Amino acid sequence: MSRHDHVLTLACPDRTGIVYRVSELLFRNGCNILDAQQFGDEDSGRFFLRVHFDADAAAPEAVLEGMRTLGDTHAMDWRLHEARRRARLLVLVSRQGHCLNDLLFRHDAGQLPAEIVAVASNHETYRALTASYAVPFHYLPVDAGSREEQEAALLALVERERIDLVVLARYMQILSPALCEALAGRAINIHHSFLPGFKGARPYHQAHARGVKVIGATAHYVTSDLDEGPIIEQDVAHVDHAMTPADLIRIGSDIESRVLARAVRRHVEYRILLNGERTVVFR
Repeated sequence: MSRHDHVLTLACPDRTGIVYRVSELLFRNGCNILDAQQFGDEDSGRFFLRVHFDADAAAPEAVLEGMRTLGDTHAMDWRLHEARRRARLLVLVSRQGHCLNDLLFRHDAGQLPAEIVAVASNHETYRALTASYAVPFHYLPVDAGSREEQEAALLALVERERIDLVVLARYMQILSPALCEALAGRAINIHHSFLPGFKGARPYHQAHARGVKVIGATAHYVTSDLDEGPIIEQDVAHVDHAMTPADLIRIGSDIESRVLARAVRRHVEYRILLNGERTVVFR
């Protein structure tokens, strides 16, 4: 009988016996644990677990039934995922295309375990780039008077294409609270600094003017609190006094691309669990 792998993630109040009960449930249903990671947070008193296992075709239904009972007993927030199902991504971009280009290349090269099913933009700039990867491009212009209509079209695209994750790859539009709520937990943004520093326009020029010695990028979940969502990934590069703003932009663009790609991979591999305003990210 063929076997398929799944990922079980859960968060619950920390108490003894959680790992034993989950492992016993999987063993009882003929599942084989391939990998398991756990974390107990002393500050919040919560426990987090990710278990990657394989099972025959009938086992997941029994695991689901068992987890419903365990979940109720231990106040668990849990999910069971098909590990080999490729998440469906919508990438949003404006006029800076380095993150989009990086994601399209990784997707085309088989380095990203997901499907980029569409790209949408408020500019036509990257229509040709997107078409070169045979990915549909959607032009959704927006101004102050059309924001509500444009966001409705964007949300309709998400629903029509059964999008699992929206990736803001330097999409330079602020999402409304209503759209943030509709995409809660399934939209990731890349920010051009260690939050919350150097917000607004020309961030690398601001950094240069302040004589910074380190620049970085932050990938985080989108919330209605602008650029304050739970942080997923960050990275840095050391810089010095001899570098120009153009040098910082070049180096920063590389960091942004890497950080966003890592954050997307963590999400689609079900490695991220929310812990209040923070995240637990299993490597």
